Amino acid sequence: MPAHLNTYFIYYILIALFSILITLLSIPSILHVARTRHLYDDVGHFRKQHDHGIPRLGGVAIFASFTITLLLFSMIDKSLPLSDLLTSSIVLFAMGLKDDLSGVNSSTKFLIQFFVAAILVLLGDIRFTSMYGIFGIYDITYVASAIVSILFVVLIVNAFNLIDGIDGLAGITCIVVNGTFTILFIYIKHYELAAISLAIVGAVIGFLRYNITPAKIFMGDTGSLLIGLISAIMAVRFIEVNKITTHNSVIIYSAPALTFAILIGPIFDTLRVFILRIVKGVSPFAADRNHIHHRVLRLGFTHLQTTLILAGINILTIVIVLFFTSMGNFVLMTLILLNSLVFNWGITVCLRSKEREGFALRNLFA
Repeated sequence: MPAHLNTYFIYYILIALFSILITLLSIPSILHVARTRHLYDDVGHFRKQHDHGIPRLGGVAIFASFTITLLLFSMIDKSLPLSDLLTSSIVLFAMGLKDDLSGVNSSTKFLIQFFVAAILVLLGDIRFTSMYGIFGIYDITYVASAIVSILFVVLIVNAFNLIDGIDGLAGITCIVVNGTFTILFIYIKHYELAAISLAIVGAVIGFLRYNITPAKIFMGDTGSLLIGLISAIMAVRFIEVNKITTHNSVIIYSAPALTFAILIGPIFDTLRVFILRIVKGVSPFAADRNHIHHRVLRLGFTHLQTTLILAGINILTIVIVLFFTSMGNFVLMTLILLNSLVFNWGITVCLRSKEREGFALRNLFA
């Protein structure tokens, strides 16, 4: 192994070990404080899947681990402004902590998410600068670029917040998403971006030690909003560094489609529930138990089984897209969406068959 690669290998091992260790050491203290101060989850809420009080402060450990690791091990590089990343993370952390302890209404949450996204896009210049050939469009104006980028960041932040409904799902999805970005960034030699992705992966791995069934702690909004934010930033940067220009030698083609595959779990579930709620005439932010993970649970699977099924589908989608990147963004994104619709339809058929105590052809349609 060349000397520089050996150095990077040691560097990434240290990042992973350090971030895992901080989370593992932090959570017992957080659990002690939560029990002493009776800071438990709202067990009376109809969406909750547990019948006993569980602290929702795991995100505090994830945030501390990610931030400390990033400050200690980050490389000075212009590809990602560290000050804007940390500023946005701290603002979102403060709002998430307030929500976990006493609640924040949905309009305030959305406003702060929009503010955080604006910091990243307008001040940090973390944005899409093209449509990358999707729908045949390439060049876009700065205003269009800023609007699309802000909406994308808000979507991904909310998407991770919404899938945090059962033990381990948001955490393992974060590991799949950012673990994939870590590997891809190393492959295309953007080592500093890989370090950021790996830092959040390590922090979440340490957290899962206490979150896999039976859960002793939840990550809460403090954690789910943070991992959504980092995932969104990594997605924007991955697409942007693989942008086809006369000065850029692209290593990974169809990067937008590959990013869509990486994030398809949270994105599809969020768009699905939002559309269904709007069709029913209720607020898209109204709480319900119609998420995909709730539906898989109704089939009789445990929290861990449901999480592994959804993570497995996510990984399979990523692998398929990697094999067929030459097909182009539009075709691949259409196929990813169709695959998700078929998977969702399959769950619907299984639920109908279970409720009617047997399979029948009519279950395929109604």
